[in-house]
Amino acid sequence: MFVGHYAAALAAKAAEPRAPLWSYIVASQLVDWGWSCLVMAGVEKLHLDPSLPGSHLVLDEMPWTHSLPGALAWSVGGALLGRFVLRVPWAAAAMLGAVVFSHWLGDLLVHRPDLLLYPGGPKLGLGFWNYPMPELILELGLVAVTAVLWTGQRKAEGRHAWPAALFVGLLVGLQMINALLPGDGAPEAMARTALLAYIATAVWAWWMDRHPAPGRRVV
Repeated sequence: MFVGHYAAALAAKAAEPRAPLWSYIVASQLVDWGWSCLVMAGVEKLHLDPSLPGSHLVLDEMPWTHSLPGALAWSVGGALLGRFVLRVPWAAAAMLGAVVFSHWLGDLLVHRPDLLLYPGGPKLGLGFWNYPMPELILELGLVAVTAVLWTGQRKAEGRHAWPAALFVGLLVGLQMINALLPGDGAPEAMARTALLAYIATAVWAWWMDRHPAPGRRVV
């Protein structure tokens, strides 16, 4: 799953708008921010197999980010950062933590079995990646539905809807680019490209959401 992870961020922003959109966007991919850095550092391992349907990723070793205990630790960390660094209310901080954990649940649906239940334990994954078109429809459908919720929240605050449309357009474009990328290359280069995409998406979210409604303050 790629842009489908951002659906959790949009839904969270609609439900609990007191955290900034960019923080939810980062939270939804925080596990992969860490994964990209650890792959580049040689700590977690993957290789690419162009013969595989859907995603060409073969995720060999990623206990620090994509195991269930690892994901829970990242989720707690995300919530604490939200509360004590961003200084959002506890409810918003808890929502940030939930968005971080949603990443593991989304990966559980689409990954082939590569998610450790616990260190040294069985690997999980329902393998929806093996069905590329339904998986693509699922990702874009989740983004579309949650974008409607987010747009409704913006309009309730008296804010424009067009930034939501622009942001969703960016996500669709990223998904299309991801689908067309070649299934070979160095893992470190792939991880670096992914991290740049995550950073660019977070910056775009900040820019899209920076203008408050009349009489309101964006947090």
